[in-house]
Amino acid sequence: MLDGSWNILLALGGLLAAVAFAGIALRLSAKLRRSAELPEGERHLAMQCALLRNAVESIGDGLAAFDQAGQLVLWNARFVELLDLPRGERKLSSLREILMRQALRGDFGAGEPAGQVQERVDAFYRDAPMPLNRFAVAGRTLQMQRRPILGGVVVTLYTDITDREAAEGKLTQAWAEAELGNRAKSEFLANMSHELRTPLNAIIGFSEVISSQILGPINGEKYLEYIGDIHSSGMHLLAIVNDVLDMSKIEAGKLELRRVPVDLRPVIAESIRMVGERARSRGIRVAVDKNVDDLTIVADERALKQITLNLLSNAVKFSRDKGEIAVHARTEDDGSLVLEIEDHGIGMTPEGIERALQPFGQINSTATRTQSGTGLGLPITKGLVEAHGGHLSIESSVGWGTVVRVVLPYFVSTAETPAAQPAGLVSTARAVA
Repeated sequence: MLDGSWNILLALGGLLAAVAFAGIALRLSAKLRRSAELPEGERHLAMQCALLRNAVESIGDGLAAFDQAGQLVLWNARFVELLDLPRGERKLSSLREILMRQALRGDFGAGEPAGQVQERVDAFYRDAPMPLNRFAVAGRTLQMQRRPILGGVVVTLYTDITDREAAEGKLTQAWAEAELGNRAKSEFLANMSHELRTPLNAIIGFSEVISSQILGPINGEKYLEYIGDIHSSGMHLLAIVNDVLDMSKIEAGKLELRRVPVDLRPVIAESIRMVGERARSRGIRVAVDKNVDDLTIVADERALKQITLNLLSNAVKFSRDKGEIAVHARTEDDGSLVLEIEDHGIGMTPEGIERALQPFGQINSTATRTQSGTGLGLPITKGLVEAHGGHLSIESSVGWGTVVRVVLPYFVSTAETPAAQPAGLVSTARAVA
């Protein structure tokens, strides 16, 4: 509102200064009402004065202009209303009178009224323009700003911000309550790890015992089929619970890492083995850089396995049948390890990438709606990478595929690199725009 009011005012500022300095605004307006036979120059100026008055009255803020002597030369009804000034015969005409009225009724807080008025009169012209200032009048909060214009005139704008401050206060409170609720949720789930996993482990364990028929044969193929369904459903539910709990621990800041030297090759090999059946069933080939054998990273082994498994699972999930997934690894000059998982699947839009990195976010498209999952794989991976002091980035293009790049610090080499070979194999995979 202030910007709009200032724009109107500045557009008419030259006219206001001229009128206020000459002291003829009211006289010309009166002449315009009495006679249509004014000289052309006076008629034009009088019409401009009337236009200025209408423009000032249309402003939603209170506006007042004071000349060099502190006399009120222009104002609107909103100014009188906001400052609760008298109307009619008892109109106030000077800055000092207005300030004294405010001081006497306590607008400026405790203090001697005459001193309060003098202090403000002295600063009125000296400190213009001034930053936004707030004070209370009749239970309302006003925001004041003043600015000098031509002719020594100082214009002051008053904006009622009571409702805005109340709304901002409610918004701040709501935000704090939401943060508190989210933190409580995360802490609750993080503390429920044992309570949630224990019954699921029991269901999975007993279903394995029954399906293996250790205690004797089961009559009926259907029963064996049902037991198999119980076991697979339990495993699926356990994976979902683990994802939710891991995400909650990350959000609650309760993720504990045990950093030890970890060989990268066995970690990647185990992750490939775990997604191998799904990849083989769709004819997807997974290729790994040869130099992975020589790389060791100081990290939490379980977290590192989860990072590679999540990325490979996504790569298999969104690859085309008979496609190829490439696993690249190299070292940077600063000693950090770069791990890249590249697929040539359906790809993502920039909006899809942003959504996929949000907890429970899944890309909303026909190609991905059929894919199961909680939408926590990438957010958990990102959280685990950042917990190690690294960062995760994604390059993707719809129809061409995706490259997920993980950069982890604390690299340690377990094998000497031959002098003829550069440290770290540069990826030869096709770049994805």
